Amino acid sequence: MNGPCGKETNSASGNAFYPRLPSWPRLAANYAIVVGVLMFGQWAMFLATGNVPELQTEPIRIAFHLAGEFTTAGLLVVGGFGLLTVRKWGYHVFLLALGMLLYTIIVSPGYFAQLGQWVFVGMFAVLIALTVLFVVLTFRWEGEFRREG
Repeated sequence: MNGPCGKETNSASGNAFYPRLPSWPRLAANYAIVVGVLMFGQWAMFLATGNVPELQTEPIRIAFHLAGEFTTAGLLVVGGFGLLTVRKWGYHVFLLALGMLLYTIIVSPGYFAQLGQWVFVGMFAVLIALTVLFVVLTFRWEGEFRREG
């Protein structure tokens, strides 16, 4: 079945926004979207509850840090959406976003380890493993990720 944009839709849902896409790329796209949304949510919670003391002690550094975090989160959501909807640009934005995410999840655990917050360190370890897995799968099955519907 073709959707309104002429792309083949997912036969199970008939939804034009989810063209027929193999399961690995779909899982990777959903991972990017979920992580991006959770990054926005985590920072919103930290900011709303006053749990960013660096706003007073290091306002310029934390402003740059937040710009990087929000850019990463935004690109994860956009790249994931681009993969799900089989856009030509989706693959490239997705890879850029995963690279940015990989950097931030390698660097960020040090802050929480210094504070003795090991749950966060463990969370980052899981995210590193999943992100590396999706990067490897993205390169291994490049044709499936870049496939036009």
